Amino acid sequence: MTNSPLPRRIREIQPPVVPLVSALIARRPDTISLGQGVVRYGPPPEVGMGLPGFFDDPASHVYTPDWGRQDLVDALTEKLQAENGIDMAGRAVVVTAGANMGFLNSVLALTDPGDEVILFNPAYFNHEMAVRLAGCVPRLVETDGRMLPNVDAMVVAIGPRTRMVVTVSPNNPTGVTYPRSLLEQINAACAARGIVHVSDEAYEHFVYGEAEHYSPARERASAEHTIGLFSFSKSFGLASWRVGYMLVPERLFEPLMKVQDTNVICAPAISQHAARICLEVGSEYCRRHVAELARVRSLVLDELAALGERVTVPASDGAFYVYLRVNRDLDPFVLTERLILEHAVAVIPGSAFGSRECRLRVSYGALRPEAVREGIGRLVAGLEAVLG
Repeated sequence: MTNSPLPRRIREIQPPVVPLVSALIARRPDTISLGQGVVRYGPPPEVGMGLPGFFDDPASHVYTPDWGRQDLVDALTEKLQAENGIDMAGRAVVVTAGANMGFLNSVLALTDPGDEVILFNPAYFNHEMAVRLAGCVPRLVETDGRMLPNVDAMVVAIGPRTRMVVTVSPNNPTGVTYPRSLLEQINAACAARGIVHVSDEAYEHFVYGEAEHYSPARERASAEHTIGLFSFSKSFGLASWRVGYMLVPERLFEPLMKVQDTNVICAPAISQHAARICLEVGSEYCRRHVAELARVRSLVLDELAALGERVTVPASDGAFYVYLRVNRDLDPFVLTERLILEHAVAVIPGSAFGSRECRLRVSYGALRPEAVREGIGRLVAGLEAVLG
């Protein structure tokens, strides 16, 4: 047996926070979880009805092309043109085992160890983990008081080893939807400096009120330097099926295929089959659920208002998160532990996303409205008990 230390790239990665919170929940089984970012609904029933035909076809049980089944790639191309307004000239589609895999593909294909990737703080923890796993340096750039990227600070942070700038809109963990003008500025700044803009759009359908989702790849000048990441996990309730897709410049297709073939070869064929059926059903399936989520969101905001100045609830008009700031100098993980063990409600501590303040990510997407109501009630009571 060797006593050699673990590689630095592993030592520097934070432990996955969701399993840590799940371990705490296991100690208090009656906990209502407002933690993990999933939706409560499953895939369209047409997916289940379409499975027998998949199993009966011998061709279903061999590898697909690395980049995905051609019928799915064609359908995704149509979707990106019709729904996202993207001109597909000079671009390619790659089907992945989820948007997270698409992000890791991008980092491995575009960077050498020691290169830098700009993330906006607070940052989605799996992005920061992927950057470190590749031996690269996550360069965190602070957002402003509205949780929007600071473009001037981003430009200052760009150095000779910067290879990518990453945006997530609608955002995880903040729930903020970035305005078109801001995404255009970021995209143009990347183009001017020869940097790839990676736009994570896993929550593209989850917007409320007047908010609108915008794909930076819609810009005509973006074809050479913009990668879009998309997912079926949220919109169509396929989280465990692990299927998503990338929109990539054609010039990056070959290096991305080197990574994809090494890593997974192809996304699971059965999941690609399910994704194809979801596209036939259409995004209206998701929009019906988003209408219910909008009502749940209003409930959550109304309940949190009872905490008054003890907390700050930033404006959020996307995804299904509230990124609550606790106006007290407390350790967010210790606070999370207390909320679970003493008050039977779980959230995700903001330290997992790089926040220096005491923040909590509250997710309202995974439960029925009545369970969310009970969970938020417990959260408010728990914070009142802790904060006085």
